[in-house]
Amino acid sequence: MRAEAQRFAIRRKNRRNEEQKMKFIETFREGDRIGDIYLCKYKQSAVAKNGKTYENVILQDKTGTIDAKIWDPNSSGINEFETMDYVDITGEVTSFQGTLQLNIKRARKAEEGEYQPSDYLPVSEKNVDEMYRELMALLGKVENPFLKQLIQKYFGDEKFERAFKNHSAAKTVHHSFVGGLLEHTLSVVNLCAYYTERYPYLNRDLLFTAAAFHDVGKLKELSNFPENDYTDDGQLLGHIVMGSELVGYGCRSIKGFPKRLASELQHCILSHHGELEYGSPKKPALPEALALNLADNTDAKLETMKELLKGAEENTQWLGYNRLFESNIRKSSEY
Repeated sequence: MRAEAQRFAIRRKNRRNEEQKMKFIETFREGDRIGDIYLCKYKQSAVAKNGKTYENVILQDKTGTIDAKIWDPNSSGINEFETMDYVDITGEVTSFQGTLQLNIKRARKAEEGEYQPSDYLPVSEKNVDEMYRELMALLGKVENPFLKQLIQKYFGDEKFERAFKNHSAAKTVHHSFVGGLLEHTLSVVNLCAYYTERYPYLNRDLLFTAAAFHDVGKLKELSNFPENDYTDDGQLLGHIVMGSELVGYGCRSIKGFPKRLASELQHCILSHHGELEYGSPKKPALPEALALNLADNTDAKLETMKELLKGAEENTQWLGYNRLFESNIRKSSEY
């Protein structure tokens, strides 16, 4: 069986080298026969109502994920593989309760060199280097000497910069891709820049700094790609608390940093989800905290809507009920 698997792998590798094309998940349609390599994000044994064991699998590439099933795990065509393995899959796309699903007929762990890791990581459509330069240009407008030092301490550090550029802003929902944290942060700072022009009584230095750091805790809340899953500290503490702790530490490390300014900055971070039931331990008490909450909420929800629309089939108008928006979602008419 091992020899057969090796021959199968060679045929697949040759085909990929010749065609240089991959069947991405976003192009799957009911009835498609699939034969390609995908990242296994999740694998768990389960028992059907008839008592037979099967396996639930989630497969991923850079365009999305799909639920998959191995109905006969003991079949000779199913070789051993684990979560986070790249797996050579043969199967058929079906539909279950209106959702696409892949029935896996053959599977084996792919060997290094058979796949390009970049095909399996969802990546921002925007250039991360350009976004970081734009973010630093905006933060360069901060004049308060203590806040400038705090920004430089983190955003001017090469190791921090690399991590910030490559991290996601969420496990799912919005900006859950490489560069997502940076893209979301830049959008929030840009919205805050508009607010300070429209409402000049806002403290621009405080608001810009809070916007830059508001989701910095996600660097520790979520693991790096390809896992992009909650860490133990992420589960126990959450990014809001961890972000506030990081900023508090940074403020204390800067000689003479005003205690009141540090408290106001941490308050903005702690309250940026706006409501206690949304995970914030405090509700906004400062105008800058309120502005940050509105900017964060605006970008998160509009990005979520964009991703919903992008994932919809071309001829579909109504996209169904969405729990985040608590509404049935529909595409806008084209005029």
